[in-house]
Amino acid sequence: MSFTNGHRWVSRLNPTKLYPESAIEYYGCFLLCFESMIFEILGEITNRETIAYGSSIRILPLLLKRYGKGRWRKLKGIAQVRLADDTIRLAEVHWFEAHGIGKKKMRIKRFLD
Repeated sequence: MSFTNGHRWVSRLNPTKLYPESAIEYYGCFLLCFESMIFEILGEITNRETIAYGSSIRILPLLLKRYGKGRWRKLKGIAQVRLADDTIRLAEVHWFEAHGIGKKKMRIKRFLD
């Protein structure tokens, strides 16, 4: 499965600062301006690997509440991403996925170049 151009995802940059999901939704742009970045996946995600599934996922209750029942898995892979300032970088991305629901909560974990 691959992404096509035009898919935009929001990723938190600073993992040391934890915000409840309700605060991120409520303040929206305010937190996104300081704590996240918008990026676009270019081409396919390679080296896909399952990190956790089912009850091993820490935020499983949130995924079930927000997106519904499904066989949830946390995955990681490597992809070329275009950042908001139009730079293209190789990055490790993590996301959650369930059959019939799709990819959710995609974020950049680290840059590889």
